[in-house]
Amino acid sequence: MLYSTSSAPILMKSSISLLNLVKLTSFSSSAPKFILPIKQISTISSFSTSSSSSLVLTLSGSTRRRVRVFSTATAAAEDGTFFAEKNVSWVSLGISDRLSQALCSIGLDRPSLVQAACIPFIKSKNDVVVAAETGSGKTHGYLVPLIDKLCTALENSNEDTPVEGQLTQLHSHSLVLCPNVMLCEQVVRMANCICKDSGEPLLRAAAVCGRQGWPAEEPDIVVSTPAALLNYLYAIDPDRRRRSNFMRGVKYVVFDEADMLLCGSFQNQVIRLINMFRFDEKLLSREKSSEAERLLDSNSDFITQFEEEESENLNPDSILKEEEAEIVQVVQNKGEENEVGVVKRRDWRRVRKTYERSKQYIFVAATLPENGKRTAGGVLKKMFPDASWVSGSYLHCHSPRLVQNWVEVTVDTQVDILIEAVNQGSNTGNEVSRTMVFANTVEAVEAVANILSGAGIHCFRYHRDGSLEERAQNLVDFQQKGGVFVCTDAAARGLDVQNVSHVIQAEFASSAVDFIHRVGRTARAGQPGLVTSLYTESNKDLVAAVRQAGKLGQPVEKAFSRKRSFRNKIKKRALSSKDSATSSGRERIQV
Repeated sequence: MLYSTSSAPILMKSSISLLNLVKLTSFSSSAPKFILPIKQISTISSFSTSSSSSLVLTLSGSTRRRVRVFSTATAAAEDGTFFAEKNVSWVSLGISDRLSQALCSIGLDRPSLVQAACIPFIKSKNDVVVAAETGSGKTHGYLVPLIDKLCTALENSNEDTPVEGQLTQLHSHSLVLCPNVMLCEQVVRMANCICKDSGEPLLRAAAVCGRQGWPAEEPDIVVSTPAALLNYLYAIDPDRRRRSNFMRGVKYVVFDEADMLLCGSFQNQVIRLINMFRFDEKLLSREKSSEAERLLDSNSDFITQFEEEESENLNPDSILKEEEAEIVQVVQNKGEENEVGVVKRRDWRRVRKTYERSKQYIFVAATLPENGKRTAGGVLKKMFPDASWVSGSYLHCHSPRLVQNWVEVTVDTQVDILIEAVNQGSNTGNEVSRTMVFANTVEAVEAVANILSGAGIHCFRYHRDGSLEERAQNLVDFQQKGGVFVCTDAAARGLDVQNVSHVIQAEFASSAVDFIHRVGRTARAGQPGLVTSLYTESNKDLVAAVRQAGKLGQPVEKAFSRKRSFRNKIKKRALSSKDSATSSGRERIQV
């Protein structure tokens, strides 16, 4: 389990007096630098390339399947840490020629290791969990196979001629859920960049969140936040068919940043949506079983049925009452007159856990702790026990392409070292340099930005107190112009800013998740990167544990887990001192 820490915000304590400080001190060239070795990956499953150049993943026979991307068999490209082997192409992964050409036209000539591992599973009907390090290509890892499947389904539906008496085939589409509007819009841009020769997107993606309502023309890929989607589903619907059609049309559901969506404030919304999609699968399975059962719910709204089922699951008394209720149906018997048949709801309830699957669920994350039932990984194990897991080689670990500087600071030295570190990042020799500076709070971000401005360094600000428009504009300016981007952890997760050469932690991260996402803003897509972490005396033991985890190739969250043990030791020492003082005082009283 990941444990949070609270570092002393010494920037805030001295921000007023430091605003006018422009003196630059020398940045120690002897500051410890640490280049991590490539992590040795154990082979849990194996890749084999057939004569037809298609990639085959052979699973070891465990019940819960896990595939780990490993460097020995498929990662011989460059340094073997990002791209798959050169003979692994989009076509060899089962992607159509047209989509492969569209990917090449935007610079995606070859799949990454993670993409080569997860695409075959996503193209199947299995539920998939993709847990891989930041910057490994996860977004295209799920977008490419889903676009390929949707294009194929669209072509097949255009070729099929409608049969009289057959139910109308609803428009199939994919749903991508993200935790915030910025990530939704980023996914939409990435999907719409995959175009035909004419420049028109292969499939149309649209964001339904923030101020954007439901588009007039239904898109092929809907990207939304959980709250926005629930608002849409429960909105006033005069014909009571829009919700049912939407739920039925969704064939693929992606949960991007799954660890965030399955925990905290998002959890109840996401679990409710999962239950709604599963309920629709049950209804469809039931309708396919017989024509008579289809009549049972033909006049009921989907949301109404779902809420009835949900309330029954929560209320045992209502289950007993409903089991006594009988639904009369007219059943046509062969060669006989109509008879009145009785179907009880409890018969449907008995088999509701066994049904034909009609949707695929895909969970994507850069951090996915599994130790504990309440962690995101623990929730997935329970809810989707048969899902295939694809794990990145450096999940929760330092990237071998990352150079890290660790600098201990005090109240007196922190500002000078921070300014020098920012200047170091701007003198990389590149035409456009990009440096991201992280702080733990909005107030600290403002203090850092004011300090840098006072030193003559222009910077962009990004935190929750800024308006959505302001944050979006600052992000676009940073992407296009480069410079310095001072932000909270709101910018650490999911945002794909290319060619960030330097990440600075003005305040050390307060959790393993924040640390991993912060350093993951650089060294992305096979590129090198530099991280400078400033830490204080209060972080000293934690930093030592993080560095030791890197040296041993261990997951970073284990170092943060030790933080609690550090606290416990301090508490025990304090308690023992207090107890000894109390006991000695009692002895004095007794004497």
